[in-house]
Amino acid sequence: MHDILIIGGGINGVGIARDAAGRGYDVCLAEMNDLASGTSSWSSKLVHGGLRYLEHYEFKLVRESLIERERLWAIAPHIIEPLRFVLPHHKGLRPEWVLRAGLLLYDNIGGRRKLPPTRSLKLDRDVSGKPLKPRFRAGFEYSDCRVDDTRLVVLNARDAANRGADIRTRTRVVSATPAEEGWRVLLQHTATGLEEEVTARMLINAAGPWAADVLGGVVSDTAEASIRLVQGSHIVVRKLYDHDRCYTFQEDDGRIIFVIPYQKDFTLIGTTDRDYDGDPAEVAITDEETDYLIEAVGDYFENPPTRDDIVWSYSGVRPLYDDGASKAQEATRDYVLKTTGSESAPTLNIFGGKLTTYRRLAEAAMERIERVIGRQGSPWTGDAPLPGGDFPTDGRRTLATRILGEHPYVPFDTIERLVAQFGTDAWNILEGSSEIADLGHDFGAGLSEREVAWLMDREWAETADDVLWRRTKLGLRMDDAQAAALETWMRERRAGG
Repeated sequence: MHDILIIGGGINGVGIARDAAGRGYDVCLAEMNDLASGTSSWSSKLVHGGLRYLEHYEFKLVRESLIERERLWAIAPHIIEPLRFVLPHHKGLRPEWVLRAGLLLYDNIGGRRKLPPTRSLKLDRDVSGKPLKPRFRAGFEYSDCRVDDTRLVVLNARDAANRGADIRTRTRVVSATPAEEGWRVLLQHTATGLEEEVTARMLINAAGPWAADVLGGVVSDTAEASIRLVQGSHIVVRKLYDHDRCYTFQEDDGRIIFVIPYQKDFTLIGTTDRDYDGDPAEVAITDEETDYLIEAVGDYFENPPTRDDIVWSYSGVRPLYDDGASKAQEATRDYVLKTTGSESAPTLNIFGGKLTTYRRLAEAAMERIERVIGRQGSPWTGDAPLPGGDFPTDGRRTLATRILGEHPYVPFDTIERLVAQFGTDAWNILEGSSEIADLGHDFGAGLSEREVAWLMDREWAETADDVLWRRTKLGLRMDDAQAAALETWMRERRAGG
């Protein structure tokens, strides 16, 4: 019998799995699709405090997020890196003194240590002012961090598995029936249709947008789900400017739009906030949202993007806790945990949360789990590196240079990408090779057979989409023929065992 069975392979599910496995619990996690195939892969790719949440008086959430920001950077310096955001003063919106006061609080409420503080900018004299319209003459620059969101999920799952967790992707929970002690859970592999019954002392409902379905269908619980589904969409366009700064743009409707350099040759723009009613699996960016994002950048940039510049767009549903806020952008991003079911067959339901606070959410979940099934171990994830993250926060380029010294036949941009994805595990991927041919066929953009085999054997990748859009973002650089060749190779490798 498992101690806990987690439903959902997004950031909250894998974060709880990692923490619990590290404390010695017997953990099984079931994800009906691929890891991070839902909300966790459709974020703005940021580890941040959420500056705009201050004006909604979410001080606890912002403080916890800012503390976690540097903590996560320390344990995952390969997939997290600091950014500087430029916030232009927009006359007629928030007064300059309000921005200054908010940023002062943002700098100090969360115990910032390594990230540089806010500074004032004269945009007509700074390089960050060049893409902007001349009327934006003053602004501020502050710190936050970028994250590869899907790799954050995968690395937590890998660490959980390394510590004994049973991670099952493409495995649907068909039903859960209360037993004398715990639950009898029927699992079904979605590709083969094969079913298996397992038992667990406790269920964790971390299904995100599908949490209500789990409550109402899988476990037949009458408890209220308290979920508000909010759609957020992004566009990725060809690179809009040459410097490395990001932008935070205020909009007339109170929303905030981010403009972020992305994957070297692109610019990420988002996000929208609108209530969503429908199947979360079918969410897609609308023409209205696309126009909104383009027009938002056009309010600030002299040469904004057009629809022809869009190379990728994505949309996801955020399962926020329904706090009764009147507008989607005002709904709390904090998490709420609720225990339902019986004493002998308990369920812990996870509502809300944000990428930045997943680790603290997991610790809070463990406190609830301990009360129900007994304590094992102690909190430990705050300073334990994720796989590949055992190097200093300022050491990414140094690590890439050292690896290049041992493998000079690999293009440096490929090594930089490997380090940004795998950290010190990039060494393990290249181990035993002495020339580029040893890495096998190049599918395109430096993606080798050796790397794909690693992703299949150690990171649950089964399809080309898993590799090109979740384990990497090389889908931005590879064409349909290359993707098809990759899919064929992966299918043949799976068939060959």
